[in-house]
Amino acid sequence: MGDHQADQWTEQFVLGVDLDGVVADFIGGLRPIAAEWLGVAADSLTADVSYGFAEWGLEDVGGYEGLHRHAVKHRGLFERLPAMPGAPAALRRLAAAGIRIRIITHRLYIPWFHREAVRQTVDWLEAHGIPYWDLCFMRDKAAVGADLYLEDNPANVAALRAAGHPTIVVRNSTNRSVPAPAATDWSGIEQMVMQEFVAWQSALGHR
Repeated sequence: MGDHQADQWTEQFVLGVDLDGVVADFIGGLRPIAAEWLGVAADSLTADVSYGFAEWGLEDVGGYEGLHRHAVKHRGLFERLPAMPGAPAALRRLAAAGIRIRIITHRLYIPWFHREAVRQTVDWLEAHGIPYWDLCFMRDKAAVGADLYLEDNPANVAALRAAGHPTIVVRNSTNRSVPAPAATDWSGIEQMVMQEFVAWQSALGHR
């Protein structure tokens, strides 16, 4: 799947973009649903979480998997998530500069619910005007080619880098210990991506 522009059969710089925690504010979007699930006020749940949300005390109510299933199936999580500030506009600028946006996300988390997860994802991308040529639902991000990756999951960053793939960490509370290169907001991300793109163009011109 991709946007509706005609493909160009030319060599392109491919940016592999994760969604949750990178383009979509997953923590911010899940927090009010988790509060409802737990029967507490949303502001009682810290936004300063580790991977897996242990800080929210989910184990007594079905764990994270139970919350995730409820959030996607009954609260439309993937179409309700707020966008990270500046992300849609930055991606539009990067696409206009000639970068091929390849969305790579592991959202097929719930068995026998893939159609709804895909629908919610596509609707969300369209609603926020996010340009993309390719939409890949993959757990193994390294199996999908890209010249540069944007990722927040520490395990995914480690796997991508171990496979030799340049990866920018999108900083949040789950990945503070992951080594740079990293950016904390989309202004910084856009600048770093453009630097890599210009370097790629220069190397391409010298082939």
